[in-house]
Amino acid sequence: MTNAPSVRVILASASPRRRELLDLIGIAHEVRPANVVEVPAAGEAPDRYAERLAADKAAVIASAEPDALVIAADTVVVVDGVLLEKPADPADAARMLRALSGRSHFVHTALHVRAGDRSAAGVETTAVTMRALDEQGIADYVATGEPLDKAGAYGIQGYGATLVSRIEGDYFTVMGLGLTRLVALVEALGYRYSPGRGVLRGVGGH
Repeated sequence: MTNAPSVRVILASASPRRRELLDLIGIAHEVRPANVVEVPAAGEAPDRYAERLAADKAAVIASAEPDALVIAADTVVVVDGVLLEKPADPADAARMLRALSGRSHFVHTALHVRAGDRSAAGVETTAVTMRALDEQGIADYVATGEPLDKAGAYGIQGYGATLVSRIEGDYFTVMGLGLTRLVALVEALGYRYSPGRGVLRGVGGH
């Protein structure tokens, strides 16, 4: 196994956070964003919606790159059963932050790993509690621009870290890529994650 060759990995996302996390654990990868329609179906649960989008993204890239290992993900934020996706503008970001202020919400990150016609998938859910925010604090945070490209209008790895008082679950799930779950899915497909070497081919030629 020590001489196993590395695998070509494609991240089906333009998210800088996901790229940073793959770099953090030493998985060399190419970035190939997948353009899919991101509209929930009527009555679709938020976690199932995230799962479907991750699967769609993986399928788009895998169809063109059947010999690569494709990693796709989708993250949604939910409060009171209401889905909070990326804000449309600063006013929408402020609205979302008011809804989250002083309360707990859920972050669902779906992962889908695909190699040709084989795939493995899962969803991680983390509960996040945000401290109470006043209007000036919300305005100051929105003015940084950080909330505008993030589900739920905050980024826990940036200025948004100062808004969060508690998390229950996987921190990296809130960032958009649960690393423990990712490794488990990679290994479920017959590959091996090696710290320092990335994703390696496993037994049976995978």
